[in-house]
Amino acid sequence: MDIIGMDKSFVRRGKLKDQGNDLEFWKTQSYEVRLATIEELRREYNTWKYGSEQGFQRVYRVVKRK
Repeated sequence: MDIIGMDKSFVRRGKLKDQGNDLEFWKTQSYEVRLATIEELRREYNTWKYGSEQGFQRVYRVVKRK
């Protein structure tokens, strides 16, 4: 589900004090768009940090023997 495509070829340099208010922008977005964006950022970070998409770790269960 790719609601927002990120244009990675566009970069703008500027001063931090000239930066707009991102909070007002995100308040206008639906929760679906916000969640999709967070998921995209999470995937990009995991790819950068770990090299590939991380799956769930294995779950082990301890069983008492009689």
